[in-house]
Amino acid sequence: MDNNHEIGDLKPVRREPWNKGKLIGAKPPLRPSHVWSIRTKLQMADRKRDLALFNLAIDSKLRGCDVVALRVDDVAPSGYAMDRATIRQKKTGRPVRFELTDQTRSAIDDYLRMTVRKPGQCLFAGRSNGPHGLTTRQYARLVHEWVASIGLDPTKFGTHSLRRTKAVLIYWHTGNLRAVQLLLGHSKIESTVRYLGIEVDDAIEIAEKIDI
Repeated sequence: MDNNHEIGDLKPVRREPWNKGKLIGAKPPLRPSHVWSIRTKLQMADRKRDLALFNLAIDSKLRGCDVVALRVDDVAPSGYAMDRATIRQKKTGRPVRFELTDQTRSAIDDYLRMTVRKPGQCLFAGRSNGPHGLTTRQYARLVHEWVASIGLDPTKFGTHSLRRTKAVLIYWHTGNLRAVQLLLGHSKIESTVRYLGIEVDDAIEIAEKIDI
């Protein structure tokens, strides 16, 4: 009886919510000035892998899981980076095509020459340039390090900030929502609208034009 009574008096352990003290919600894109500041930092530090990773993440507009899963064959099957590449997204299974700008191709070529990575291997090596690629957690830590290096709050940015950066700029410059949908690999235009927060931004812009 006494044992039963003691067991009944035990209070369940309360676990802290996973998001306690953390900022949740959509991560904002980087501004062009942020992009160039990070690039300059990485170039000055001669961090060839990180520069290639950062540039490719911006150009490809891929989710973090797809960025770290890239293989040499995906972007440089002949040993040199291509102008365009196509990969199949893990989340949706849908193929998505993306461009590689001159500076991204140059950064990838420099990185490949330094590491001598071969077709079939993960493009971005993990620790000590071993056969295993970066994990999504390692990639996220790198993004936090990059944004912190230019004075930004790393808790406010993440890997999705890099995915959103060029997509948002394309929409701002062209207003072509369908193009952004294709580049992000979304199956529905509504997903792109929510992802970019277009309805909210447009509503605020309308409200700013009304003076009472």
